[in-house]
Amino acid sequence: MAALREVPRTGRQLLGTVSQWKSWKASFQRCASTDASKPVIPDIEQESGLTAPIVTRDDTKIIAPRKRASQRNYELPHERYRYHPPKYYRGPLHPVQPPPSSDPVARNFTPGPFNLPRLKHTFHSSVASDLMTLTYQHTPPGTPDTPERIRLREWDDSSPYMKNRPKRGPRGSDVLFPLEKDITWRNIPEIKAVHLAVYAPKSRKNRDHIIVGKSVLQTITGVRPKVTTTKVSVAQWGIIKGDRSGVKCSLRGDQAYEFMDKVIHLVFPKIKDWKGISGTTGDSTGNISWGFDSQAMQYFPEVEANYSLYPSKMISGCRFTLETTAKSDRHARLLCMSLGIPFYGRLVD
Repeated sequence: MAALREVPRTGRQLLGTVSQWKSWKASFQRCASTDASKPVIPDIEQESGLTAPIVTRDDTKIIAPRKRASQRNYELPHERYRYHPPKYYRGPLHPVQPPPSSDPVARNFTPGPFNLPRLKHTFHSSVASDLMTLTYQHTPPGTPDTPERIRLREWDDSSPYMKNRPKRGPRGSDVLFPLEKDITWRNIPEIKAVHLAVYAPKSRKNRDHIIVGKSVLQTITGVRPKVTTTKVSVAQWGIIKGDRSGVKCSLRGDQAYEFMDKVIHLVFPKIKDWKGISGTTGDSTGNISWGFDSQAMQYFPEVEANYSLYPSKMISGCRFTLETTAKSDRHARLLCMSLGIPFYGRLVD
């Protein structure tokens, strides 16, 4: 009986479905318009930017900073929630590292670098790795460490007053020079500064020697030099304490690299029969010094281009001191030789 009752419902659904079918006329239906005109794209803009209205200050809506801050829906973070770089650098393994000096947030922020000297680029790209390769000394595993040389002298027990005294310095000198350590990626020697000094003994009688020396030094370095004075009086030499004796200046950072690049590639090759720098120079702390006479000072391109501006008889010699990060003269000499500075004679470490 249930099956018979379901028959009329099924028939009604079938008739309703058939009634929705409609007859389809066989005709062509247009899907795209072929009569539509193509859009015209002009080659030149019809409107010019000059026709735009000029905005004046009266038309601009300016809100005072205090009013704008009062209308702000959210509040800016307080000073205690902002990032502050650490005050001290506690080593490369510390979890809190300061930002680089190029970051404006850093405490030691210095704008730049604005240029990369050629000599500095050559040093970091090729010379630094070559220095580590040249000075590498292989130590087999298990080799005992070499005992450190005792440089401080102890007092003997001949007197009870010598007990608990601090150790004495090396014999012949009270200055304790730094120890030379093996070159690694942490302590590769590099140029730190260049110091120049001009001594003009004739400036006591003629002040023009100071002016000429100051102008020459400022021309070749780009730094305003300082006038030096004598510290003691010497009657035999006619020197009085406080008199002007010369000028000096210092170059650091990229200026030192640019100056050394100029000296190595432009000045040294022009000196006739120049052997190089003496192998005995150095102060046992990684600083190399040499000197130029008045003729060699004229080989700088800035002086050579305007040679007529400087009295040739008033140009004095100059003393150069190359300050490096090396701890010994041997490493400083190795750095200079890799940059193109030759040495002659017996090498003294």
